[in-house]
Amino acid sequence: MGRAQETFGKKENEKKRLKKKNDKEEKREQRKANAKPGQSLDEMLAYVDENGNISTTPPDPTKKRVIKDEDVRISIAKQEDMEPEDVVRLGTVAFFNDSKGYGFIKDSQTQESIFVHANGLAGGPIKEGDRVNFEVEMGQKGPTAVRVKAAAATPPPAPAAAK
Repeated sequence: MGRAQETFGKKENEKKRLKKKNDKEEKREQRKANAKPGQSLDEMLAYVDENGNISTTPPDPTKKRVIKDEDVRISIAKQEDMEPEDVVRLGTVAFFNDSKGYGFIKDSQTQESIFVHANGLAGGPIKEGDRVNFEVEMGQKGPTAVRVKAAAATPPPAPAAAK
């Protein structure tokens, strides 16, 4: 049976492999030549100065500051109890596709666009431009509007009393 033909790609891959091997060997030889056997511990140490920079010189003992153990905090600070947000939000339907059953509501307070699916509708169908009340829950890809209902129409302002 004949020998497998060497293609251009195979030759190039073999050249790259040999070059990588030779480079690795050269680097190893350079490390051996530049190595300083028997370095003392002081030569291998690095120090951090008062500004947080790494240096080879030891710190000045006159600039030493004493820090109390109780001042060092290793854990996460306690979070204050947050007030619950207003769970029911008000917004306007910016886009809704009835045939596909999804759309977006623009929150009137934060002006962010929130995804809404037909499964999240609680008060019947909605269409673009409708004012709606909704709650936000985290979905698979971000915030999702749920329990969406048409907002109650605001009553017109009362007429001013005649004097």
